[in-house]
Amino acid sequence: MDLRLKDKKALITGSTAGIGYGIARELLKEGAHVIFMIQYIS
Repeated sequence: MDLRLKDKKALITGSTAGIGYGIARELLKEGAHVIFMIQYIS
């Protein structure tokens, strides 16, 4: 699917698991530059 995302930037929160991870993967496949946001609780 061509979403015309090549060279676009995306900031994805919760990108280490679940739907955030799936969205990040698909955006990368479409050629977007993805910034992953994660939160570590200690």
